Amino acid sequence: QLPLVESGGGLVQPGGSLGLSCVASGFILNQYAIGWFRQAPGKEREEISCISGSGGNKNYADSVKGRFTISRDNAKNTVYLQMVSLKPEDTAVYYCAAAWTRLCVTLIGADDYNYWGQGTQVTVSS
Repeated sequence: QLPLVESGGGLVQPGGSLGLSCVASGFILNQYAIGWFRQAPGKEREEISCISGSGGNKNYADSVKGRFTISRDNAKNTVYLQMVSLKPEDTAVYYCAAAWTRLCVTLIGADDYNYWGQGTQVTVSS
């Protein structure tokens, strides 16, 4: 069983909205900060958001600030990424990842994440 599983990706028109979910299993979610990353073809993986274990700290990359919202429900072992005002440049595979005991005072950085999901494709196109 994979520790993290993303869902909710799909095809959406520019300006549209989409919500992603990341379900964790096999570990205590509130001990981990969760980050969302994305990787577009030919581009480096980009950390776009993180949230601390309690949900008290949240951070966003400038590329998504004001359009994406991260949240979590530890009782459901789930972290969410709500995306609005989507642009074609948001097209990518989106991944969630878990970082043990990290507080997400700033974006954490890929090297400090312990578990990764397999990703879900988001395509923004008319």
